[in-house]
Amino acid sequence: MGLSTEELETIKGQLGAGRKPRVQFTEAAGQIAGQVGQVVELADPAASDEWVVVRFGRDELPFSPGDLQVAPRGAAAKKAAPPAPPEPPRPEPEFVIDKPVPAAAPAPRKEVEEVTPPAPRKAASRPAKPKPGASLTVTLAYAEGEWTVAAAQGSKALAKPYVIRPAEAMRMVQLVDVPGVQEAVEHILAAERAEAQAQADKLRAELAEIEARLAELGEAG
Repeated sequence: MGLSTEELETIKGQLGAGRKPRVQFTEAAGQIAGQVGQVVELADPAASDEWVVVRFGRDELPFSPGDLQVAPRGAAAKKAAPPAPPEPPRPEPEFVIDKPVPAAAPAPRKEVEEVTPPAPRKAASRPAKPKPGASLTVTLAYAEGEWTVAAAQGSKALAKPYVIRPAEAMRMVQLVDVPGVQEAVEHILAAERAEAQAQADKLRAELAEIEARLAELGEAG
């Protein structure tokens, strides 16, 4: 049981049209089985097994397709069944001793009243399957001469890519201490340093030419 490929495609089309299709939690969802929610997003299936984001009450949580099914018309959330009343305590076995009999009779014997053992209780309902928290991803990237940092939790972006200084990028890489990564960053920084030095030398040469030209004009005046 669970959402089929065709049903997932239908839900995708409904989301694209601005609708929020209703789904019902299956027994695989545990304690919330039978409850009804609304699909608000389909995340990347390759990133996690739980990629169908469902609004349930005030929360929006990811579930796997096996936890859900298309809600039937008029379906409403199941109410939790009232707890069964506690069973009365079973009486302990009693020993019954016969009254004394005449001497000619055989010695009295003890009789034990048979007590039916209590019936085994039904297994408790399966507890709700805990939902692991969405993974946190922090990305350090270099492109077109700029270093950027971004953060996301599951499919939700916590921080859009923003520019940081090369020194800050180097400190972050040193904290990770992954072989090969620090060398790659140092190589990039060395190339940027060499390019900046070349530009500075060029500007100094141009400035020297301008100052010489000013000196000549000053002498001519």
